[in-house]
Amino acid sequence: MTTTLASSRTCDRQLCVFSQDKRSILPVGDITASITDDDADVAVLEEPEHLTWFHHGRKWKSKFRQVIGIVHTNYLEYVKREKNGQLLAFFLKYANSWVTRIYCHKIIRLSGATQDLPRSIICNVHGVNPKFLEIGKRKQEQRQRGDQCFTKGAYYIGKMVWSKGYRELLKLLSEHQEKLSDLQVDLYGTGEDSDQVQQSARKLNMDVRVYPGRDHADILFHDYKVFLNPSTTDVVCTTTAEALAMGKIVVCADHVSNDFFKQFPNCHTYSSNNEFVKITLRALSEEPVPLTDEQRYELSWEAATKRFLAAAELNQKISDKVPSSLKSKTQKLQRSIEEASAFLHQTMSGIETARRAFGAIPKTLQPDEQQCEELGLVLNRKEKVSHTLML
Repeated sequence: MTTTLASSRTCDRQLCVFSQDKRSILPVGDITASITDDDADVAVLEEPEHLTWFHHGRKWKSKFRQVIGIVHTNYLEYVKREKNGQLLAFFLKYANSWVTRIYCHKIIRLSGATQDLPRSIICNVHGVNPKFLEIGKRKQEQRQRGDQCFTKGAYYIGKMVWSKGYRELLKLLSEHQEKLSDLQVDLYGTGEDSDQVQQSARKLNMDVRVYPGRDHADILFHDYKVFLNPSTTDVVCTTTAEALAMGKIVVCADHVSNDFFKQFPNCHTYSSNNEFVKITLRALSEEPVPLTDEQRYELSWEAATKRFLAAAELNQKISDKVPSSLKSKTQKLQRSIEEASAFLHQTMSGIETARRAFGAIPKTLQPDEQQCEELGLVLNRKEKVSHTLML
């Protein structure tokens, strides 16, 4: 089996551009053309919405025998926070359902915080970098020797934009300053809202310190005991998983995005502001529970890959297409409707004015000469791309 990974999160060797207004990477041209038919077996689309919103070219499900989409981002929640957010979210919801139904056989949602899409299941197929598990092991060895493992209190790390939990955290701290007066909280992050976050932190009558972002595996973070994360915009928060892997106590909201973490004894969730205060103070006064080998394994990429294979059913033989003569009338009707829908999308995505009206970046229908030159592609007179780059 040959598996091709297409991702909107990386453009190292893909034809793609960054959309400033969407803060996302979008493909340029038909990226299915970069895989030969001999290698077109299974395609895994990371962020399938990004890769299919403006796709114009061969249908993914025609090119590949199996197309699996992995949804990472709660787009509707982010869009709702923008101007006219409710209206934009309404249209985006149906656009996402439309394109993923056309182009994906199956969708894997990392958590229930994502949009419910056709033919989708919920399964966290992400793991943590092994270095975080190693840090956790070393902390456990320290404890076994009788050494003090954690000498620092509470912290939070994340991109410093309001939507990443900073607004919620500073609000919680502000409303309960008297009860949390002895608490010191260190915030680490870099982003466009850094100045505003620092200003808000300085207004509090408690010790809240703001620092630039750093690698979460940095030795600076090893001695913190409690990781505070009130964010509800994440799908599955990577830093929460990393903190658990390092043996820390995590205090997070009782939210669907944190369902996967509830199986770990060091994950403490709250459902109200008062409960946040109680749980945070209790977490600071107690020691984390050592992770078992089984719990540590659940956080690993090895376990995540196993979950992915089961969810995508890639550990089963992919059956060939069902002969037309064996299809039921309902299946044939569904197929006809899908083909008509795909034709409509292909037609609209091939018209520059229509693309721009729906938010596409201008002149991204085909790669330009500079992009082709940079990636070693050939641009013919009809502006069709032919190349053998593997994604």
